[in-house]
Amino acid sequence: MVKIVQQIIFMKKTFSLVLLSTVFLVTASHAQDDKPAKKLIDTAKAVKKPEDKSKRPSPPATATATLASGATVTISYSKPSVKGRVIGKDLEPKEGQVWRTGANEATTFEVSKDVTLEGKALPAGKYSLFTLVKGDEWTIIINKVAEQWGAYKYSDKDDVLRTTVKGSKAPSFAEQLDISISNAGVVSIVWGDAKAAFTVK
Repeated sequence: MVKIVQQIIFMKKTFSLVLLSTVFLVTASHAQDDKPAKKLIDTAKAVKKPEDKSKRPSPPATATATLASGATVTISYSKPSVKGRVIGKDLEPKEGQVWRTGANEATTFEVSKDVTLEGKALPAGKYSLFTLVKGDEWTIIINKVAEQWGAYKYSDKDDVLRTTVKGSKAPSFAEQLDISISNAGVVSIVWGDAKAAFTVK
């Protein structure tokens, strides 16, 4: 009788060990099966291609010049197109509203050395360039927050410099926004029939 009981206990222990081994092997197999799938997902995330900004409806552009003082001025912006719409009604800049001076991200204005803008001091650095149009007056705004989308989070508390210049009629209709800077430091903003210019020295 004792032997029978011992055999039953032995069989139970053996069954338990077999069961535990089977569970372990199945779990390990699933874990190994998951590794290639997880690796593929991680690889896909890692190789996600950055946005090709040149494919945007308003592509990026850069205007740069080195002034007599040795300061380099770099303006980075996006070029919206009129496409039969009315600037000031269907498109920015709208009367009395701060404009990103382009499309997509706010236009950036970077100077490698201290300069003056329309006679006002501007330290070396990277800024955002906004404009505010009222009739034939353009307010040029240099804001210390360089990286921002549009003017949605614009705050005048972050303005470093403001100056007002007179706008004029563009020499010819500009379908796309064009910003340029000469080696003399004259920055020209032309879009549609309008033009504004200011000087950096």
